[in-house]
Amino acid sequence: MREKLARFMVGRYGQDEFGQFLFAVALISMLLSVLFGGSVWYTISLVLLVFGYYRLLSKNHARRYQENSRYLLYFNKAKAMIKRKEYQIKQYQHYHIYRCPSCRQKIRIPRGKGKIQISCPKCRTEFIKKS
Repeated sequence: MREKLARFMVGRYGQDEFGQFLFAVALISMLLSVLFGGSVWYTISLVLLVFGYYRLLSKNHARRYQENSRYLLYFNKAKAMIKRKEYQIKQYQHYHIYRCPSCRQKIRIPRGKGKIQISCPKCRTEFIKKS
């Protein structure tokens, strides 16, 4: 039996990151259909499962690789955006971020220094802000 399954899978694309994502979203939509009783969630989960298994058993490696590459491109962009926002939140805890009134350059000033005169490093415009 195991040999038959191994022979059947020869030349198939198999599992990749996009396939794992599809199956995870299908599982979540199944849980939502059970919890909220929606036929829409159930239909979404079935469509995702069918598409996931279609990709898993496909022999068109080039097309599946292209789909996975596109998924990874969007996933990495979203991941980078989240990291950038986390960094900005950390910065806002210790610094005020101001923009220069003339050139719109971002300037980072430490918190808790009172009113200070800020000199823009780009255009040398000076302005007063509370830190």
